[in-house]
Amino acid sequence: MATGGASDIDWRRWFDRMQPQTLQIATMLLYFTAFFGLISLADGRDWLGWLRSVRPGGVLGWLLGAAFVAGHALAGILMANDRRLGWQLAVTVAVGAFPLRWWALSGLGAYDRLTGGSLLGIVFDVALCSLLLHPRSREHQRTWFR
Repeated sequence: MATGGASDIDWRRWFDRMQPQTLQIATMLLYFTAFFGLISLADGRDWLGWLRSVRPGGVLGWLLGAAFVAGHALAGILMANDRRLGWQLAVTVAVGAFPLRWWALSGLGAYDRLTGGSLLGIVFDVALCSLLLHPRSREHQRTWFR
């Protein structure tokens, strides 16, 4: 049996109770962000919908938004399966939300560009980054993730 490959990932495993609380909460936030991002991408009211309908226009904006949403979901599943790639992807999409939102909402005021029109959304984005970059999370992924 090969170890460390895609064949030994359990796609039904969405959560790992043996991880530290920082990674457990980060995994759940990744799933919540993916779910609400998908809704936002579909209805066009949040910054992801704005990205889809206004900023780059059409297919490119939709693809960027869909990649953003899929990256959150995939990172959560890979982290639940103790994959370092999952943690790295999670950090990338969590930190990448800030410049992507800033770019998507260019032409608006700085507050709207920073928050995307939702103060609660920015709180969750900051919390996700903090949880992923917390020393306990970094040490756990360095030691236990493959």
